[in-house]
Amino acid sequence: MKINVVRPGELGAPERARWRELQKADPSLDNPFLSVEFAVAMDRLRDYVRVAVLQDGDRIAGFFPYERHSFGIGKPLGGFLTTCHGLIAEPGLKADARALLRACKLTVFDFDHLVAGQPTFAPYESDVRPAPVMDFTAGFDAWIEQVRANSPKNLKTVRYKERKLGREQGELRFEWASPDPEVLRTLLAWKSDQYQRTGRVDRFAQPWIVELTDLMHAERSADFSGVLTMLYSGDVPVAGHFGLRTATTLVGWFPAYDTAYARYSPGIVHHLQMAEAAAASGLHMVDMGKGGKEYKDWLKSGTLYVAEGRVSRPSPAAAVHWMGRTPFNKARTIVLDRPSLYKAADRVLKGFGRMRRSIQHDVKEPTGAR
Repeated sequence: MKINVVRPGELGAPERARWRELQKADPSLDNPFLSVEFAVAMDRLRDYVRVAVLQDGDRIAGFFPYERHSFGIGKPLGGFLTTCHGLIAEPGLKADARALLRACKLTVFDFDHLVAGQPTFAPYESDVRPAPVMDFTAGFDAWIEQVRANSPKNLKTVRYKERKLGREQGELRFEWASPDPEVLRTLLAWKSDQYQRTGRVDRFAQPWIVELTDLMHAERSADFSGVLTMLYSGDVPVAGHFGLRTATTLVGWFPAYDTAYARYSPGIVHHLQMAEAAAASGLHMVDMGKGGKEYKDWLKSGTLYVAEGRVSRPSPAAAVHWMGRTPFNKARTIVLDRPSLYKAADRVLKGFGRMRRSIQHDVKEPTGAR
């Protein structure tokens, strides 16, 4: 098997068509983060993005998008921004993983959201984790019945708050696939505030990530597009989401809401309305991603699986990387596996966020203002 490494933007129309053909041929690859459009957009913004093209005779057998960082450290395309990565290849293809790394000039490839069970990487998986999904293949009504069975109390509470929001703040209106960039700005401002409020790193403080969301929002095709949704109470936006979709799957990416309406749980109200709109638009699934929030447990009606692991070639850089990453990965897994630890860590981060915002306020406040 011959392996050529290029930048995604250098792929011609035949190669991009082959990528889409391979993706559609394997249901496990039905994720927009595995789409050629996402790889090309990342290439426009980051100079470390590459794709290995696996050639078997006169045909392309697969594509391996990745990031190549200093010292040959390989990371999944999009890294911390994405919830799925892997090899886009013919079903059952098994390449030599270390030979692939050698061709890519990588010493190590560390993954945490890889499509589980891919023959090339399966021997290197250290853990496989569930990613809950909303499955609409039997229709929206069947899905909502599953949600009711999962937690009738939660569904009843959210429906009550939904009616209360409409009654007290204005009739509810849901917008699917908004093309308005100002609506996107509103959502990203909410999300940025959420990151700061909860002690997380503000992703939108990095201009290239804002530009990436703009590029994705502008994408409009049958196979790939950005989907911006917004819930309004009267004329006021209260909760929204921006994600990516293939022809049949929407992936959760950036949900957020206006905290002024927090008592109505607008985020969950939005999710229920988004699910109905997604099913009506012909989508089969909303992938909510692994880990995190309790609401995923009662909204889910199916499960996908993603793998964590590491492939390396003997080198000093790989050894240093192992010493730096392995303890962190193990600690993260322990926290995610134990709800009590996850909640405790979340409280600590929120406390840090409040302290940081208080310090920023004191620094900005003029002397003698108090």
